[in-house]
Amino acid sequence: MTHETMPGEELRETPENVHSLADMVAYQDGAVVSRTILDRKTGTVTLFAFDKGQGLSEHTAPFDALVQVLDGDGSVTISGHEHRVIAGEMIVMPANEPHSLHAVAAFKMMLVMIRS
Repeated sequence: MTHETMPGEELRETPENVHSLADMVAYQDGAVVSRTILDRKTGTVTLFAFDKGQGLSEHTAPFDALVQVLDGDGSVTISGHEHRVIAGEMIVMPANEPHSLHAVAAFKMMLVMIRS
């Protein structure tokens, strides 16, 4: 996975600035690219761009996570149940449930993880 920002180099701009989330992370051939937007004790916001066929293998997280699809077509599997998601849709991955992600087509998403 490629990270566009190093840990601690999150977006530090004033609230007045407006950004296109989908434009803040770029696709890369054969790769998964991530960019951390916020990293706090209470949670994180990370953008991901998956090239077609790329994904994240099954894993669990100790906190609930919300996926907001920004572009493309993806598959989110939670506890063995596959959910197809497209731009404009969102899905919640519950804490401690095994989940994986796969790009059916090039796919961008925002991941919001709440740590409390």
